[in-house]
This record gives sequence, structure tokens and C-alpha cells, in this order.
Amino acid sequence: MKFSIEPWAPEYGVASGAEMEDTTSPPSLDIEVAAADWAPVSPGGASASSVLFVDGVRRVDANVWITQAGGTAALGICASYAAGAVRADGSADLVDAVVERGLFTSANEAEDIVTRRSCYSVRAAAGESPEALWLAMQQRMGELEGAIVARHEGADLVVADGPLRAGRHVPSSVGYIKTHHVHYLPPAVRPILGSLGTGQRTPVFLSTTSWSRYMWYLRLPGPAGHPLASIVRLEAPADQSPASAIELANLVSMSLPRFASQGHKDPRAPQNLYPIAGLERELRRRLGDQALLYRDLRVAAA
Repeated sequence: MKFSIEPWAPEYGVASGAEMEDTTSPPSLDIEVAAADWAPVSPGGASASSVLFVDGVRRVDANVWITQAGGTAALGICASYAAGAVRADGSADLVDAVVERGLFTSANEAEDIVTRRSCYSVRAAAGESPEALWLAMQQRMGELEGAIVARHEGADLVVADGPLRAGRHVPSSVGYIKTHHVHYLPPAVRPILGSLGTGQRTPVFLSTTSWSRYMWYLRLPGPAGHPLASIVRLEAPADQSPASAIELANLVSMSLPRFASQGHKDPRAPQNLYPIAGLERELRRRLGDQALLYRDLRVAAA
């Protein structure tokens, strides 16, 4: 396979706007209490004695042009990505970590790129736009995270950083979302977010878009400011009873505040929980030296 490497350093990111959009599907608010009775919930009960935190990281090592029959070229990306898990049960220990490298492209004639130190296996993408390539990489990283969750079902609580994905979950698993780009609550109840105290959550509600999920918002210990300061959103699978989802929401709300980070240690405090931050650092270290990998790709393309 003939290919060439772009000479400039690759950049990537997730687009986000300054304004949040409203979801097109109104949620079902009458899951825990009637919509007219919505108020901050102070959860009770015990916290989880064992929490499994799962996360992934990804990095574009190089942009690749793959020469096809007829002399046309298709864009691809050589990417390194990893997923892992930390179990917190009195101490925080890395219990799983997987690193992969992939060539994400829609080129039919693509082949694995083998360099001196690594191999970028072909991974099919739906198109060659930067968005399609990024999505393919994100989906593969999500598959790794799902496999790790399935291998560690013994924890009282499983917290996967990011939204849950349809069909990939285990009991007592939640998706943990730090950033807010969409309004899932209608304007009538949205002011509750600004009135949440530390450790309080909203009532559980049901959101149905491409698939259904229970959701709730939780305020972590942190500085007060705008209405969404120190607030995270949690997701749980809808293939459980409302009572089970409410019980899970209480368990999560009692368990996560103690892991909240602080501003002098983490710029994304308090939402970037300490176990997740440590896991991200270790996984990025395992991705290897990007400059060295890029140089190997240039040599392989020569």
C-alpha cells in the first residue's frame, strides 16, 4: 500500500458552542416524583465500598493519505488509544489497561501500517471527513471501555467516564458526564440545577432519544458560581425498574462526592474525579512518545 504522511502536526478536538442546545425529545419527569413536586433530593443510605472507574484516552499520531487505484487519495488517521479501569476500595489500584493503534479510513485498499515499533491496524470508517474518522476512533475506544466493564462486574458501582452507549452496560453501571452541551430538562424545572446544594441531586427522569436512559444531576463539593458549577450528569440504563434506578441514583450520590478533585490540583475540578484523572495520566503515558511514533510513520511511508 502506498501512503504519505502529512508534514504538519495533527490536531483534534470536540466542537462545542458557548450556548447549550435543547434536546428535541422532552423527558419523562414523573419517574421519582410528579413534575410539579420537583425539588432537590438529599440522598440517604450507605456509599459504595468498591467503585470501578472506567475511562479511555485517544490521540491522533498522524494524518495519512492513502493512494488508491487510479491515483486518487483517501484521507485517514493513524491513532493511538487506550482504555483502563481503577478500582477504589480503600485504595485506588489500576486493574486493567489496554492500548491499541489503528489506521481509521474509508479506503477500500487500506492495509495495516507496520513500523519499526508498532502496527496500526485497519479500522473501517464511514467516510473520510475528519468528523467521520474521529467518530470511528471514538467508537473503537468505546468498545474497549465496554469490554473492560464486562470483565469487572464485582464492584458495587461502575462509573464510566462519558455517556453510556446503547447495549453496552452491566448492572450498577452509570455514565458520568462532566460537560454540558445539551439541555435535557425543560425550562419549567431547569432552575432546580442552581438550587442544588453539595451532595444533592435532582429527581430521576427518563430521557428517550435514539435509546432510553434514566438521568439525574448531582452537585459535587466545589465552588459556587453559575448554575451549572460543580454539577455533573449521570446516566443509567432504562432496562431496570424506576425503583432500581432511584436506588442507584442514591448510591452514586452518596459515593462520588468524596472523589471530587480540587482546583489547586486539577483545572477541571471538581468534576474530574481523582481516580479518573489518575487513570487518564497513566493511559496517556502508555500511549507512548508521539514524536517517535510520528517519525516511524514517516520512515515507513518513505
